[in-house]
Amino acid sequence: MSVLDPTRRISVTEAHSLGVSGLVRGAETGGDVIVTRHGRPVAAVVSTQHLEALRALEDDLRDAALVIVRAASDAGVRGSLDDTITAFGFDRAQLEAELEADLAAGRE
Repeated sequence: MSVLDPTRRISVTEAHSLGVSGLVRGAETGGDVIVTRHGRPVAAVVSTQHLEALRALEDDLRDAALVIVRAASDAGVRGSLDDTITAFGFDRAQLEAELEADLAAGRE
């Protein structure tokens, strides 16, 4: 087992002894380190590859949660775009005129 084993927990004092270069060297080889203070985890040093994987999982979980919420709250009622525009107090001609004015002025 290496000093920076992926399951390794070290105290703040041990992390200080290893120094930044020691912690970074461990992360470069894929070894994540949990740093503890008084036995409680307070920080982690992880490789960028592991961090990117965690962020991708976070995005996937957020997407899955959104799908579940939408599925659970979908009443099956659908409306037309014109009905929606009217419900917000606009009409299609007004919105189209505003869009044309914005485009003519170089605003997108």
